[in-house]
Amino acid sequence: MSSAMTLFWKLHVFFMQLVVATFVVAGLSHLEVKAASDATAPPFASLFGGPFELVDQDGQPKSDKDFRGKFMLIYFGYVNCPAICPANLQQMAVALEQLGAAGKKIQPIFISLDPARDTPAKLKEFVANFGSDFIGLTGTEAQIKSVSKAYKAIRRKVTLPEQESEDDYLVFHSTLMLFMDTKGKFLTLFPHNTRGIEMAKRMRKYLKAQAPS
Repeated sequence: MSSAMTLFWKLHVFFMQLVVATFVVAGLSHLEVKAASDATAPPFASLFGGPFELVDQDGQPKSDKDFRGKFMLIYFGYVNCPAICPANLQQMAVALEQLGAAGKKIQPIFISLDPARDTPAKLKEFVANFGSDFIGLTGTEAQIKSVSKAYKAIRRKVTLPEQESEDDYLVFHSTLMLFMDTKGKFLTLFPHNTRGIEMAKRMRKYLKAQAPS
């Protein structure tokens, strides 16, 4: 089988997995919207989330415990992503802007799925494009593997037939944005291309539901 055909097959299999995941997400989102009106966690909440030990864009250790007391809006991707990551991160920025002062209760987090290339310095330059509140996290391959498993982030390294070096590759990955509560528990998710206005509308319900009485 030629390298081009091998690449095509890899991409075909990967995108079929994403299609299946999309239908699953649609079903979960429907249940989540119903649950939100009752301010109760959906039954699948335990599927997403968990502890992590990573490094931020300033080279400082960061764990999930460092974000207690704030909601987390998490996206997994990589700095060299040509279009999908910037598009979703921009919508996250729009959502936070739409929320105004309430948006300060939410910590936007970008977690790299490409630790071999995404150094803290590269992350710092990248996340700065979306707002000063964004935090970029990376780590060792083992750390990224662990956090990806906990948050159900899929990734596939795809080497192009015409690559010029070992660092010339793409990372196809899942594109969910995960919204976690102030204790690190899963609340809801947003599929790729969810508009910032819609994200803000849905997150506002959770912010109000968990506001001190």
